[in-house]
Amino acid sequence: MYMSNIRSMRGFLASSIGVTCAAALALPLTPPPAAASVRPAPSAEAATTAAGSAEPGIPGSTQSLPLVPLDGERTSGPTAEQGLPRRDVRRFSLVGVVWDDPDTELRGRVQVRTRDAATGTWSGWQDVDAHNHGHAPDPGTTEAASGRVHGATAPLWVGDSDGVELRVSAEPRTAGGDRADRPAAALPAGMRLELVNPDSGVDPGDTGGGARGDDSRTAPLNADTPDAANADLAPLGATELPELGRRETEQQLYALQTAELTDQQRAKPYIGPRPRIVTRRGWGANEKLRERKVGYTKKVKVAFVHHTGTGKKYWCKQAPSVIRGIYRYHVKSMGWRDIGYNFLVDRCGNIYEGRAGGVTQPVLGAHTLGFNANSTGIAVLGTFDSSKPSGAALKAISRLTAWKLGLSGANPRGKAYLKSGGGNRYRKGKNVRLNVISGHRDGFDTACPGRQLYRKLGSARATAARYQGR
Repeated sequence: MYMSNIRSMRGFLASSIGVTCAAALALPLTPPPAAASVRPAPSAEAATTAAGSAEPGIPGSTQSLPLVPLDGERTSGPTAEQGLPRRDVRRFSLVGVVWDDPDTELRGRVQVRTRDAATGTWSGWQDVDAHNHGHAPDPGTTEAASGRVHGATAPLWVGDSDGVELRVSAEPRTAGGDRADRPAAALPAGMRLELVNPDSGVDPGDTGGGARGDDSRTAPLNADTPDAANADLAPLGATELPELGRRETEQQLYALQTAELTDQQRAKPYIGPRPRIVTRRGWGANEKLRERKVGYTKKVKVAFVHHTGTGKKYWCKQAPSVIRGIYRYHVKSMGWRDIGYNFLVDRCGNIYEGRAGGVTQPVLGAHTLGFNANSTGIAVLGTFDSSKPSGAALKAISRLTAWKLGLSGANPRGKAYLKSGGGNRYRKGKNVRLNVISGHRDGFDTACPGRQLYRKLGSARATAARYQGR
């Protein structure tokens, strides 16, 4: 049914060539810099040792720097502490650490310092979320078996920077003696620091409209572009799907999925009004990065809420650049076919289309290891272990889930069963009863989506149900 929906768009596409596209969003990457000091060019050493990966014709770049053992006098073994001494590098805005084996956990602490490219000021030490295990394709899927997938920390957004220092310390082993006397656990093999610039080669002073650093807006519009998957919802090239009223949303539900509606949905749709959604074109996704193939599952029964772990130091107008950084990190550094989340939300309540395939479709993501099938993943930009999510972000979660879950007739205050694909909390094949709106930690042993966001999910369920008219 879902694929036939996409095939049925061909006629629409043929008649849409002359349609005027929605106006581009004005999404500046950074606020106007304060009086900036002139920075020296990166050293010759940095230029030659940084394994840059700026692909021809693809905006953005990733510097991949192998970690080295740090001062032996401060470690209990050659792998107990690794990192990089302070150095000059090409400009970047997002950092993360990856390693060879995706099934190996990094048990320890990751800290980074960065130098502001405009002022030359070094930050204090910042923690990188090392416990990113659980954001991954399900075991046994084509994506997981590609041979390209790596273990990784969460990415951290640091802003426009041109210097870096890193240290990774293994935690003591759990068995035997006082903690101070225990030998340190071995760190994962093949650790590398990834420095991501989502907008390489773009004039940071440019304040023109649209999400810059992307050439997809000038690419040909046809049935092979991500726009085609949303062609029943907006003209080709649209940078957003506009908000709809309740009646319009219900009419669209009947038009899109009439053959799939239950008797209950026909009698009473129980679907929240569609919120405004920024499309992939709107946030500047470069479609040359991802795999062209899109995976679908059967039906969205559960929405998993996440935080991205990228920290809270961003302005809402920077959110598209943050998302482009996460996208590049997921694909180029972690080896996924596309960004892992189905939707993203910023602190101002803006909602963004995530993984390609169509916002109304049950697109298979890589957000909750073991439970990606028959679910959708919604990530709030930020880290919410101690910081509270904004009211605007919580409202956006409620509005998005009321609509998205309403497409499949799911009650936000209800329960649903999902079969585990394997993970650290439930064995493969186990049927697990979950809240229809769950946190990542409900399906995997992780702190995500952070204590402060997780405790708000009860309120989000109630609000989403009200939006559905329940």
